[in-house]
Amino acid sequence: MKLVQATNGSSTLSLRDVEKTYVMGSEEVHALRGVSLEVGRNEYVAIMGPSGSGKSTLMNVIGCLDVPSKGTYCLEGQMVADMSESQLAEIRNLRIGFVFQTFNLIPRANVFHNVELPLIYGGVRRAERRERAAEAIEQVGLADRMKHKPSELSGGQRQRVAVARALVFNPSILLADEPTGNLDSKTGDEIMGMFDELHDSGQTIIVVTHEDYIAKHASRTIRLMDGLIESDTVKAGSNAAKAGSDTVKARNISVKTENDAVKVEAVS
Repeated sequence: MKLVQATNGSSTLSLRDVEKTYVMGSEEVHALRGVSLEVGRNEYVAIMGPSGSGKSTLMNVIGCLDVPSKGTYCLEGQMVADMSESQLAEIRNLRIGFVFQTFNLIPRANVFHNVELPLIYGGVRRAERRERAAEAIEQVGLADRMKHKPSELSGGQRQRVAVARALVFNPSILLADEPTGNLDSKTGDEIMGMFDELHDSGQTIIVVTHEDYIAKHASRTIRLMDGLIESDTVKAGSNAAKAGSDTVKARNISVKTENDAVKVEAVS
């Protein structure tokens, strides 16, 4: 078994020998071929790879949108494979905050209601959910836009609403899929700056992207190729590198500096 360890020694999620196979007619497509990794609390991780590398499948597994065909996935001490559909839905609602490229906002609902909606589904009482929704909206800098509908907002503002909705349950992981894909470069930089601030405040973030400039915001970059982890690097000078260097050495993980990054090599 090869396992890439969390750099801070405190694991939020752990995947071991995860495989995902899809049956397409008479053929089998092996999207993941034995992925093992850990992500620790307050890590900021970018997952990269070309089309067909398995990065979207890995995101779906991490987000409990799909389950492994083989291997194990442990999220905060719970084995995902052992969960029922209703338990997986609860995990997706309470512990994982999703941010998608297309925003996925309800057009006829205003900002406040879009952010409040997961709390309604979660059975949170009215007074509490109104307070929590307002706090999340304020956190992303849209307190003066609560009554606006998505059509009255810019692309960047819509994505901020999506982030507020993802944060409203104080999730263990903020999972973002190409969060700047529908934005111009300036607005994209603003959104990534907000992600940096969320990470600085203690949020664990995983971003799936094919853009190098997006991945540079993360302190750790995992690259996939053909369903396998090709490389796992930690940015030199980052908190993850400072905390992780001693940790990975102690756990027999090789750490090398390459092009201003710390390369973390999995070992058997």
